Amino acid sequence: MSQESTVPGEVVETAEIPEPGAVTIVVPTFNESANVRQLLRQITEAVPARVPCEVLFVDDSTDDTPEVIEKAAQDCPFPVTVLHREEPVGGLGGAVVEGLKAATSDWIVVMDGDCQHPPSLVPDLVATGERANAGLVVASRYIKGGSRAGLAGSYRVAVSRGATWLTKALFPRRLHGISDPMSGFFAIRRSAVTAEVLQPLGYKILLELAVRSRPRTVTEVPFVFQDRFAGESKSTAQEGLRFLRHLAGLRAASPVARMIGFGLIGLTGFVPNLLGLWALTAVGMHYVPAEILANQLGVAWNFVLIEHLLFRERRRHRRWWDRAGRFVLLANADLVLRIPLIAVFVHQLHLGVLSATALALVTTFVLRFVATEALVYLPRRAGEKPVRDGRTARRAV
Repeated sequence: MSQESTVPGEVVETAEIPEPGAVTIVVPTFNESANVRQLLRQITEAVPARVPCEVLFVDDSTDDTPEVIEKAAQDCPFPVTVLHREEPVGGLGGAVVEGLKAATSDWIVVMDGDCQHPPSLVPDLVATGERANAGLVVASRYIKGGSRAGLAGSYRVAVSRGATWLTKALFPRRLHGISDPMSGFFAIRRSAVTAEVLQPLGYKILLELAVRSRPRTVTEVPFVFQDRFAGESKSTAQEGLRFLRHLAGLRAASPVARMIGFGLIGLTGFVPNLLGLWALTAVGMHYVPAEILANQLGVAWNFVLIEHLLFRERRRHRRWWDRAGRFVLLANADLVLRIPLIAVFVHQLHLGVLSATALALVTTFVLRFVATEALVYLPRRAGEKPVRDGRTARRAV
């Protein structure tokens, strides 16, 4: 507390506002050459000179954005660095993770490069984190004082609200206290970041951070989402699909969730199986070979969905043909094993045929799930470091 005299002879105690600490501003960019000069100007005006600050652009551009940053940085009173990636692994989220790893300050502020996130809020984000002793401070459009005014059109507003509702419904505990998990504007303590556990896909890096390595204390500040300064939005239908895949991967992070997803995907496999059986028998094929071939359609369907929804991050451990071959063998072994199991349950355990069949289905399902995890998608060995992209160039400007 500090003491301030307002009237002669009277001393009034006032709350002391923490001084913002040193901050690294991480800005992921993709073809934002028309925006970076304006962004750096806004940061220069917003961040007090007494606050140690650096700006780190992680750039995936195919245009002249790095050169424009280099020229604009000459007018900045703080260090500006460009980390250019030849291969944009993980999309915008992957770029942010690279920035988190490269940041050197106690606080890291992540913001977009299109000027829709106001740099004037940077000191407030950090000061709020210091005052609340928080590890993560989210700039939210959905608390009092915030606004999503910069979202162009009712379609984008509806998509944003729907995505927010869906993520909060899927992760009610992890996202408790975060009203805007879709925000790309936040401050996080460097000590609270566990970059090695992050597996981003697309542009929702806050969601990735909150679910995989959420800091213990989280707080929010309101912000008004601004109009884009120049250029066009990078939000596309393809990014929407990547977002859904990202959600599925996050939700499947636990073994129980993966097993449930494995079972649900297996149920959907009956559709191509039955359609294939109908088509093959309709052209005159005997039902026995038709059933065998149709079953492979269901297996292929299941493999594609499991690859992209449940084990995306583990696909690097084996080549695709190796994974596919093992998966097909396990899926067909399930059919071979089920009949002897039913016989054992009927004759040894004296179960009825229906009960024995149900128990055999559950048993073979659990065995197939465990075998798929262990034999098809082996986890990375302990102590083995992830492969880093060797084509990332860092340049101080």
